[in-house]
Amino acid sequence: MTDWTRVVDAHGAIGRVPVLLDQVEREDAPEAWEELWDRLCLHGETVSPASFAAVPRLAVLARRSAQALELAGTIMRGTLQGSGNDDLLMGCADALALLRELVDQQLRAGPAGYNRVFCDLLALEGQYHWSVALEDFTDDFYAVTCPHCSVEVTVAVGDYGCYSAVRDWDLGDIDRRALRPASAEELADPGRWMHATAVRDGQLQLAEGIRHLFGRVECPRCASAFSLAEAYMIASRPGSGPSTDWLRGTIRAVSTAPTGWDPSTSTSRGPGYSMRPLGTSSA
Repeated sequence: MTDWTRVVDAHGAIGRVPVLLDQVEREDAPEAWEELWDRLCLHGETVSPASFAAVPRLAVLARRSAQALELAGTIMRGTLQGSGNDDLLMGCADALALLRELVDQQLRAGPAGYNRVFCDLLALEGQYHWSVALEDFTDDFYAVTCPHCSVEVTVAVGDYGCYSAVRDWDLGDIDRRALRPASAEELADPGRWMHATAVRDGQLQLAEGIRHLFGRVECPRCASAFSLAEAYMIASRPGSGPSTDWLRGTIRAVSTAPTGWDPSTSTSRGPGYSMRPLGTSSA
């Protein structure tokens, strides 16, 4: 049972969120929903302890309320904004499983905002890193460092091409090298089930982008090959430097799909944790 007298919302207030939840549980009250969004996900992105305390009740509401489902997914994508947020979700396994099922059903229906809903599913699966970073692969650019020679490499995935290059602010992207996308068979989790879900739902551009994201990059300077996904996670960690201690210390569980998981029939892939990069996309 949540002690709402000890849980603050995005405005630093206590006690208002449960009142609003009571109201939307009784009726579809637009003004109450608007205030809930403001208190639980300020400006559509800033979350607080009250946000995570509200997730179990939002999950129950999500069976009949699209607002509740979207708000719960948005909250989950903000998990890495502060330390300890994921701890607030301990004991909410049933609520998270229900939300995963509902979001997966929504994806199968082909929603207009497919990529946003897909990122909600990533967050609900514990893939907080990619739920924030993943774009639509129309004109995505990633700045990473070659782990072998330390040169800064620009990687493009989208309509402008799929390549690695050295960015020159006068000449543009020079010394381009084609990316080496992973085949569907080579993909490991979480890339494997991300790709399988996109293929299942007919989102072929997203699926192709995921193959590139979890594929290999050739460094234009030293010609060595390295993992784009791993390099991007390291480049996006707090601080800087080549050490991966931050990754080892922060990933609390390896994200793997359960034995025998079939994306055409299953909606549960089990929890895992990853880290949040700062996603970039060209203007």
